[in-house]
Amino acid sequence: MAIVRALDPVALQADFPIFEREFRGRRLAYLDSAATSLKPRVVTEAVAGYLNNYSANVHRGIYQIGEEATAAYEAARTKIAKFIGAKDAREIVMVRNATEAINLVAYSWGRKNINKADTIVTTEMEHHSNIVPWQLLAQEKDADLEFVSFDEDGTLNQDSYDVLLRTKPKLVTFVAVSNGMGTINPVADMVRRAHEAGALVLVDGAQAVPHQPVNVQELDCDFFVFSGHKSLGPPGSGALWARREILEAMPPFMGGGEMIREVHLRHTTFNDVPYKFEAGTPDISAAIGLGAALDYLSDLGMDHVRAHERELVEYALKVLPERVKTIRIHGPKSGSNRAGVITFNLADAHPHDVATLLDREAIAVRAGHHCTMPLHQRLGEEASARASFYVYTSHDDIDRLAEALIKVERLFARN
Repeated sequence: MAIVRALDPVALQADFPIFEREFRGRRLAYLDSAATSLKPRVVTEAVAGYLNNYSANVHRGIYQIGEEATAAYEAARTKIAKFIGAKDAREIVMVRNATEAINLVAYSWGRKNINKADTIVTTEMEHHSNIVPWQLLAQEKDADLEFVSFDEDGTLNQDSYDVLLRTKPKLVTFVAVSNGMGTINPVADMVRRAHEAGALVLVDGAQAVPHQPVNVQELDCDFFVFSGHKSLGPPGSGALWARREILEAMPPFMGGGEMIREVHLRHTTFNDVPYKFEAGTPDISAAIGLGAALDYLSDLGMDHVRAHERELVEYALKVLPERVKTIRIHGPKSGSNRAGVITFNLADAHPHDVATLLDREAIAVRAGHHCTMPLHQRLGEEASARASFYVYTSHDDIDRLAEALIKVERLFARN
């Protein structure tokens, strides 16, 4: 790893091979980390190391490279547990992403525990992955799905939350950090109130784990999910954490190899947790890569990561409105309760046009509804542009964004 001060994004860029490329003669300003993060060299080397040197299946072969693969895979599970503050690595279920983790809970826990007229509470700022599985479950079980609204400043309306808690929901589920507006929700307080109302709580940590310290014991939630590809890890990696006693009581998600203890023609007994939820051959290389990514983030220090992004947000919230006259920025107005996400619209330019023109300047931003169509309906926007930051984002990237948006404004003002 490059030697850095806490936290020097320009020095850190040396750890990411993509910054060695030129795009139209310029270094890439990558402002789409909320969609997926770039990958440092230590991650790609860890993945290649498995594929090149000990590419065997896990939990099966008793020969040397099989044992090496199993050890590396289980080491990644232990690293995940430590990174999110889980007390036992056996509470970590390896999945492909947060979406799979949420679906696992919906299919396994949900179909066993949600009944007719039961209530599930979520919010209007959720990613589709934390809405659609619950819609399907509610339709199947004839249950009620209710939504906490958010206010003009992009924060969840806590009065709305309290009203819905009076319905005594079976499950409450919400994002720790909104991918649509960057809102950082008061997770521990919301979990406490949900428990007082008798609900279990699932927290979507896809945008939290990469960007701030997380401790599931302190949050006191019952389920917690995240994706590895947003945390400097490879696609196909992620985790579900749940309390051991809850996992023990849940039926398997999928059937097949690895998740069994004994199979007979007429019945099967299942493996211990977490393995009863991990049918078939997993994406071993991705898990090993995620372990390397979490080592990298741990070396940086998640307090430093959060401090760096908060400073960038404060800078962007100051600079962009000053320079870009027609910009409308959605979400919280302060970096104190906002992650490294700036979602915006220009008065006269469609977000897709904005993103296309920024790409000509070697600036990568997201355009669309960001898998948050209900959120955009509440904002009164069909789509938006989104710039999202990470450890390799610098002030220069934000300055380049501002200057490029000025050009976009001028172009559309002439039409």
